[in-house]
Amino acid sequence: MSVVALGESLGLLVAGRIGRLELVPTMDLGFGGAESNVAIGLARLGVPVTWMSRLGDDALGRLIERQLRAEGVSAATTLDPTAPTALMLKERPAAGSSAVSYYRAGSAGSRLAPEHLDVARIREARILHITGITAALGAGPRAALDAAIDAAKDSGTIVSFDVNHRSRLWSHATAAFAYREIAARADVVFAGDDEAELLTGEREPAAQAAAIIELGPTQAIVKLGAEGAYALADGQAVEQLAFPVHAVDTVGAGDAFVAGYLAELLAGASLTERLRTAAACGAIACTAPGDWEAAADRAAIERLLGAGDPVQR
Repeated sequence: MSVVALGESLGLLVAGRIGRLELVPTMDLGFGGAESNVAIGLARLGVPVTWMSRLGDDALGRLIERQLRAEGVSAATTLDPTAPTALMLKERPAAGSSAVSYYRAGSAGSRLAPEHLDVARIREARILHITGITAALGAGPRAALDAAIDAAKDSGTIVSFDVNHRSRLWSHATAAFAYREIAARADVVFAGDDEAELLTGEREPAAQAAAIIELGPTQAIVKLGAEGAYALADGQAVEQLAFPVHAVDTVGAGDAFVAGYLAELLAGASLTERLRTAAACGAIACTAPGDWEAAADRAAIERLLGAGDPVQR
């Protein structure tokens, strides 16, 4: 019951303190990427998972591969000796806020093409997870995305699609058209409420989910951040409130949410249980800095849902 997550990961430099980036003397090195964040979240929940993409044959590429394997994620990558691993910079201009700049033009991940896919792994997997970010990277990555969906559809693999809109990568109009095309071929679609509006033109979660279902998927999940989530699947509608936590860093919370939902989907859990675990994972991911570092394991979920003594002895 494995998952393949397809998409680019980037080296990540995070400002060591609050303030203008050019005045920050130190930065911490790590990595991030929506699909690899989901992969790590799934691995921590006990799901066999493969992350699939391209990396530069460089220090950042080696860092990403090594850390994913340390987290129990199988990395099916091809290394490009002529293109670098992409990079993003995260600054903290004010307390409680962050801004990300991308350096991914010409990266190894942006050169992803159908011939770089491990099609056999996709066909053997129970779920293929993709995002709209890959489609935004160019014609090659979009062709690879379509080829991956083709392989999944041929073998009965469930296609999970998280919109994950990145306004710095393409225009709203171009993105919306592409998202609708991809959503029409997916089985499960995740979208933030703003992304769901971009995808459907609707503003209310129930109407957004219904409009997504009309495109073709059987499950539509609208992520509402601090307000929780709304899901529509097989004619059943479920609302889930968010779990209150002291939020330190909300980056990666949506990816953790997706990991929780997919793990429970694989386990055959009800829609209510899927959303509950997803919301718990999203909340836990906010409790520490980093894109994936606070991704939940089962014990962390039990502690949150149990609401017991926060001090462990």
